[in-house]
Amino acid sequence: MMYTIDGSLGEGGGQILRSAVSVSALTSKSVRIYNIRAGRDNPGIRPQHQAAIKACAGLCDARVEGLRVGADEIVFYPRELESGRFNVDVGTAGSISLILQALLLPSNCAPDTVMFRLKGGTDVMWSPPIDYLRFVYLPLLHKFGCRANIKLMRRGFYPKGGGLVYMEVEPSHLEPIELRERGEIKYFGALSYAHESLSVNSVAERQLKAARKTLFNAGYENKTVFDKEYVSSPSVGSGILLYAVCEHSILGASSLGDRGKRSEQVGEEAASNLVVELGLNAALDSHMADQLIPFIALAGGEVSVSKVTNHCRTNIDVVRGFGFDIRLKGNSIISEGGLRSRF
Repeated sequence: MMYTIDGSLGEGGGQILRSAVSVSALTSKSVRIYNIRAGRDNPGIRPQHQAAIKACAGLCDARVEGLRVGADEIVFYPRELESGRFNVDVGTAGSISLILQALLLPSNCAPDTVMFRLKGGTDVMWSPPIDYLRFVYLPLLHKFGCRANIKLMRRGFYPKGGGLVYMEVEPSHLEPIELRERGEIKYFGALSYAHESLSVNSVAERQLKAARKTLFNAGYENKTVFDKEYVSSPSVGSGILLYAVCEHSILGASSLGDRGKRSEQVGEEAASNLVVELGLNAALDSHMADQLIPFIALAGGEVSVSKVTNHCRTNIDVVRGFGFDIRLKGNSIISEGGLRSRF
């Protein structure tokens, strides 16, 4: 029996595609997705979505019908998961982070170690920066048995991209993901980065100083582990990741620089967003919730989130359609783990 998904439902974006092919590869259950990104200004599959689908297909030797840029429907026929080395080149500044998220879950269940080499954008709009995966996402998954590591070799900013990232995933058995409260804040971490041409204006330092000041003004005087770097990249850009390491969890927030945007605004934006997340006293920030949903569905557990977003609701619906027991209860995501007998 094939699972059919209307790609325009809920948030109606690329997350539906990535989650669908990721869980399809994991479960070996075919999926048809239609009305892909139908409500967006540039509907259908974009190059970064195509790259993610191709990468997932390579991981499970899948046959994919209709896969082309602009397509509004695909059918994904997975076979068994494979291990090995894979190269993924988005060809644009499309997000490496979003592709990695699609690959991580099935790679965790591959028969042996899987290694990826990815080229594209590491710090681009509408996507978590690669540092969010390095310092927030993966450390959280490590707590529950996931054995994956990411190495950032070169940053890639919009419009040229050119970033280079390696990810290695060893197969592992996941423990139930229980994150009901964050606990006390142990320390704040930050990484402020900018293109090397921006060092003359001290962009990385100014972003970092503004973030520190915003946290202090909000009443946070915890220990800080802050760092900065200037990098070589085909395009000019900057950004900052700020995160709070707590007793039981890690919460993060980020901001990117842009033409006409003051460096101080970048740092203030990231810190202000993190202050809001911490003030809600949940175990996960609002962006982490939808990213962990496939793992919670597989391993079971319960997590509290600062905000249930439309992305989160849509992702739960997509994953549940494959037969997983996962549901919302207030601001908590709950799963018994494993598949029900839907197929």
